[in-house]
Amino acid sequence: MIVDCHCHAGRGDRLTAPWNTHAPLETYLRRARAAGIQRSVIIPAGHSDYAQANREIAQIVRSNPRRFIGFASVHAVRDAGRANNLVKEAVTELGLRGLKVHCYDAPPNREICDAVRKFGIPMLVDVVGRAYLVELFASQYPDVNFIIPHFGSFADDWRAQQQVVDQLVRFPNVYADTAGVRRFDFIAQGIRRAGPHKVLFGSDGPWLHPAVELHKIRMLGLSTRDTSLILGGNILRLLRQAGGTGRRNATSSARQPTIHQELAP
Repeated sequence: MIVDCHCHAGRGDRLTAPWNTHAPLETYLRRARAAGIQRSVIIPAGHSDYAQANREIAQIVRSNPRRFIGFASVHAVRDAGRANNLVKEAVTELGLRGLKVHCYDAPPNREICDAVRKFGIPMLVDVVGRAYLVELFASQYPDVNFIIPHFGSFADDWRAQQQVVDQLVRFPNVYADTAGVRRFDFIAQGIRRAGPHKVLFGSDGPWLHPAVELHKIRMLGLSTRDTSLILGGNILRLLRQAGGTGRRNATSSARQPTIHQELAP
């Protein structure tokens, strides 16, 4: 199964850039289908109220739960004092499977990391080139799995990407996704040094073409087993390890498939 671990969805409200205005899925889904991508992790577009954005993501997931896996978002500063409640709602009521924190908003703090650990979900952290932040939260929370998109820099900062490769080797709980990585050798180096189990395929859809991002993995020349890990096995493993921890107490869980059923081929 091919799983895109990094796709945006829904409507933002800030209207200052594409990523906080609208992330429509129609064209993305057509392209992903043609490329053979079967599942996508969807995360909110930038928003001034992530509680609202998370509910929209949950609604999209409910529209096609065999196609979409939802991640929530929180803002470390704006949501101070309510981050735990937002994560709790996301996991136990909305059925979302992970959390996205974007450092353009604010870096993850202890409140957020404590909530993620409590509910047993992975966290996607876009460090926007500040790879040194990974040293802090990954070492303080060794029992939380962190996924660093773009190998640390969508802006092609080779220094950040090199540092993330080193962090993949040193931290068992740090992973990286391949979305938008133009310096191809960092993907190859990360796999060679840290192992194929530490790298996840992501497209950064709908703004990047998922087939183009997928082709980069195909061009690595890996074994079928290693390719399968990167293209879906790794993200599915992380989600199964999480196991929907807090969701077992949700009042609606009896009417919904289990995480193992949802993630089945």
